[in-house]
Amino acid sequence: MKASKAQSALPLPVRRALTALGRDISTARRRRAMTVAVMAERAFVGRNTITRVERGDPGVALGIYATVLFVLGLSDRLATLADPTTDQVGLTLAEEQLPKRVRAKATSA
Repeated sequence: MKASKAQSALPLPVRRALTALGRDISTARRRRAMTVAVMAERAFVGRNTITRVERGDPGVALGIYATVLFVLGLSDRLATLADPTTDQVGLTLAEEQLPKRVRAKATSA
């Protein structure tokens, strides 16, 4: 299957992160003595999809990665991936946009 433009244009750090995620998922599955077939059954996907997940394939839907992490008991960390309270770039940008001073609104008499 031919990769889409978006997949082939993935930045190298993103590709490496997906590969590491896949490797970590594989390790977690094996530590739990779970076969690929059992993982696939519990995640409601095919064995080939689990193999693709464990390779860090960017063509696999995010929902499937999330389901696999849930099956492994590791989905709790998904909720904080893009937590705005820890987004240093976003916090810096928001702070830069704060007004220098605040004036009271004029009241109409």
